[in-house]
Amino acid sequence: MAADRVRTVAFDVMDTVLVDPFREALTAATGLTPAQLFARRDPELYPAFERGEIDEATYWARHAERGLDVDPSRFHAVRRARTDWIDGMRELLDDLDGLVERVTASNYPVWIEELTGTHLAERFETVLASHHLGVRKPDPAFFERLLDRLGRCVDEVLFVDDRERNVEAARQVGLRAHRFTDATALRRWLAAQGLTIAVPGAGSSRR
Repeated sequence: MAADRVRTVAFDVMDTVLVDPFREALTAATGLTPAQLFARRDPELYPAFERGEIDEATYWARHAERGLDVDPSRFHAVRRARTDWIDGMRELLDDLDGLVERVTASNYPVWIEELTGTHLAERFETVLASHHLGVRKPDPAFFERLLDRLGRCVDEVLFVDDRERNVEAARQVGLRAHRFTDATALRRWLAAQGLTIAVPGAGSSRR
């Protein structure tokens, strides 16, 4: 596939672009460790919320139905306070500005809308998540719907995610995909796909 066909880079958000405080926020809101909480709540609850099948009020109400005492306001306070950039990712996204379309491709519920106005503002041309697509990674339909919404072919899109199962699923539908470990390794991979961005230790200039 020709490198000059790359039009879009699609990024998972949590633990790829931003530090994910979800588990810490849940502990603050419930007083339970994630393991204790997950053992008691319906395992399909959060996936349904991420797919947009239930609203947030229902999500918290289902916890109460299982006898779980949750403080949503505390959850959101910790979530907002602890959401931050992964080292080097803000700068990488800035370097991609004007070079390719920057898109999110995340499993995430309605809270993605809030991030659109904060951390993701001005660094992504398009914000999409399971909340919008109605399906979660690693389901192949996630990637098919993503490409359809973007109006792109598989050879025009690069995909980045911190979870191997999602990366493998993307490859199964024909996408070039990279498992995220850190911003430096990602820069090298993007450069290898034909995007001329700065890479530590290599003299490259932006095209």
